[in-house]
Order: sequence, then C-alpha cells, then structure tokens
Amino acid sequence: MKQLAVLIVIILGFSCRPEPVTEYDLIISNVNLVDGTGSPLKEAISVGIKEGKIRALAKALKGRSNTYLDGSGKYLIPGLFDCHIHTIDYQKDFPKFVHYGVTSVFITGGSLCTDAYYAEMREHGEQDSIPSPRVFHTSQHFSMEGRHPSKTYPSNTWRDGESIFYLKDTLQIEGLVQHVSQFPNIGIKLTIEDGPSPPFVERMPMAFVEKTVKEGEKYGLEVFAHVSDNVELEMAIRAGVQNLVHFTGIDIDPQDSVQVKLLAEFRKRNPSWITTMMIDKSFIYPLYPEWFTAETLLPEYRAQSKRVTQKAKWFASGYLNFYKESYGLNGDDLPTLMAPQVQDIQYLYDRGFNMVLGTDIGGDFNFQGHSLHEEMQLLEMGGMQPLEILKMGTLNAAKMLRVDDELGSIEAGKLADMILLDKNPLEAIENTLAITTVIKNGKIQQRRNNK
Repeated sequence: MKQLAVLIVIILGFSCRPEPVTEYDLIISNVNLVDGTGSPLKEAISVGIKEGKIRALAKALKGRSNTYLDGSGKYLIPGLFDCHIHTIDYQKDFPKFVHYGVTSVFITGGSLCTDAYYAEMREHGEQDSIPSPRVFHTSQHFSMEGRHPSKTYPSNTWRDGESIFYLKDTLQIEGLVQHVSQFPNIGIKLTIEDGPSPPFVERMPMAFVEKTVKEGEKYGLEVFAHVSDNVELEMAIRAGVQNLVHFTGIDIDPQDSVQVKLLAEFRKRNPSWITTMMIDKSFIYPLYPEWFTAETLLPEYRAQSKRVTQKAKWFASGYLNFYKESYGLNGDDLPTLMAPQVQDIQYLYDRGFNMVLGTDIGGDFNFQGHSLHEEMQLLEMGGMQPLEILKMGTLNAAKMLRVDDELGSIEAGKLADMILLDKNPLEAIENTLAITTVIKNGKIQQRRNNK
C-alpha cells in the first residue's frame, strides 16, 4: 500500500511539473499581421523568432526572450524585394535599401558586374551586422556591341567577357551559357530591347534570342529578358523566354486577339514579369520639384533637387513628350501618366501572371529603397489594391527567385525578414513608409537618420 502511495506521489509530481518554456531570440507581441500571402490581416498575433527563423505564430505565444518588441497598434509585413536594381557602389547603396525595409534585391547586370563583383555583393548580403539586403542576381548582360545598354549608357567599365557578353554569332552562345551556369545566377540576362527612349539602337536578332533560350534550358537556366515595346514582347514570347524584367513601354490591348492568344501561350510557362514603372517617373523627376520635398526621402535624396541641371530638365521634358505620345495621353499628373501601365499590370495579374515589383534603380532620380515604395504608390494610384501590391513585393518576388520556401511571407519555418510599421498598409500603401523597425535574419537592423 505504501509503495502504491509513493508511486502515486511520483506520478503526480511528474504531472504537476511545468511545461518547459521555449526560449526565443526575439518576440514581437500583439501585432497586426499582414503575412504577404494575400490573406487578410490577422489581429493580436505574437511572433517567436529563434536562430534567424520564425519559429511560432500564435494569439498567445508561450515563450520568453530577452528581446521584446511591443506590436500593439502596429503592423508587421514581410521584408520587401526590389527585383530590378543596378549599383556601382553597393557599400553605399545597400544600407539605404535596408533603411526602407528592402531586405532582398535582384541585380540584373551592370557595368561592374563581373563574377568577382557579384561574389562580393553576395557575401556582403549574407551577413547581418552591417545593413545589407540579401543579394540575388542574373548573369551579366547578354548583348551585342553598339547596342543597349552599353551604347545607351556608355561607360569605360563595360568590359566584354567580364561585365558584359557581346554576342557575335549564335555559335558563341553555347560556351557563354555553359560559363554562367557555373555561378549562382538566377538566370540569364538577355537584352533584346533597342533602348528606353530615342535615339534607339538596333534590337537583338531573333536567332540570338532563340539560341540563348535553347542553351539555357540545357542547364536549367531561365532567361530574364529586357523588352520595352510590343515588338520585343512578341519576340521574347515566340522565342520561348520565361521571364521579363521590364514592363514600361508595353501596351496591352485586350481587343487584339493575336496579342491575347500570344499572352495566353506565355502564361503557360508560369512567367514572372517585373513592373519597373519607376524608370518612367525617375526620368521625369526633374520637372516636378515638389516630389523632392517628401519627408520620407533621406536628406541626400532631397538635396538632389538642388543639383537638377538644365540638361536634366531638357531630357525629362523630351522623355515626357515621348511617353505621352506613346500612350496617347494628354494630362501631366501621375495618375493619368501611369494609368495605362497599371491597367495592363492589373489585367495580367488577374489572369495569373506572377507580377513582381522592381524599380530599375541606377539612375539619378531612382532612389535606393524609397523608390520601391513609390512603385507601390503608382500601382495604387492606378487602382490596384494594397494587398495585391504587397504580395507582388514579397511572396511573388520570392517565387520568381525560387526562394519562397524560405522568404517572401511571415510563416513558421521561414527566415525572419520583416518590417514593423506604425500605420496600416492596407488602408493606404504609402503607410509602408511608416517604418519603426526593420528585421533581417531575425536581427534588428540599424536604420539611417532621416533628419
């Protein structure tokens, strides 16, 4: 009997022991969650982060941490992706992206983008003590001598065989594709286009486009093509291109049965299509001094208004006239200027295209980090909903880069890249700029002084 009593006491002792408390590196408590999947906002969620990953999401999170962020009255969204950037000084540029919550970038070539330079940027993006986004990239530009981009944007840093590949014949393509397949490129950057504005250069011949796609398939490399009008769009689709890194210049007509059929064939490839409307806004920035006064711009961005030259205004005026003529527009206000592109992007989004945010940063008035938020605002001006827009800048981007199992949404098991906001981004997309904290890899990132 005594033995039975002892056994009961032992059993009761074990059953009354408290459950072990999970230790987290960071807990964000009681926050309004917009998870990036397109799902509606979830209220009063707590997020447990450990070893760089999201370990738990719950209404009542059982755990403790030495670091807490009180999310009461705040909003949590995934870290943003800018999926079309260029940089000639990543150490200077990358902290600006992080300041604005851009925790991943997709670099689509550039005049300095040798294999070694790409490796430097990847390594910089992998650490989290110095503010830097994660780095993904295409191969160097596959182009031709005297074409876009080396003639359009001349520089002595374009070096054939290192930062750009000048295609001289189709036989050469096989070796070049084999070379770039040895590096962690997301795909091949192919420049079909004749340039963003007059004076135009020659387009890449169709045979070169087809051969690049064919060779890429041998190594599992998709082609990310640069196109800027309907002729180049048709060339890319007919040649088998899988992804497009530009939207500006495209004009979709739902009444054009040939184009509609062509787009339907393109859709079967599950393509990704990057928006880049900011290239147009950046070209005309010098004509609108009021745009430089936004309080959300870093001081050096606001200061650029004082350095706008007459030459910049002349170019901006010419580009604005070219743009308006291309789309048959009369007004000069942003909603009018951007409406044709946004309507087309919405048309494609509604038909299942994986539309992705990108800015084509690299010019004087396309601002690292901030311009991605401007890109989102342009889409909202044209009628797209914030929930759709946020997905384009998070999970859709991760899908294109094939990292959606790790990034792009706030879900258990994924890497903890996220932004804490003071305002609800679903009420107005400009609220994505009301940033209080940026987290990358589970660690709070240092932001710039915005004064």
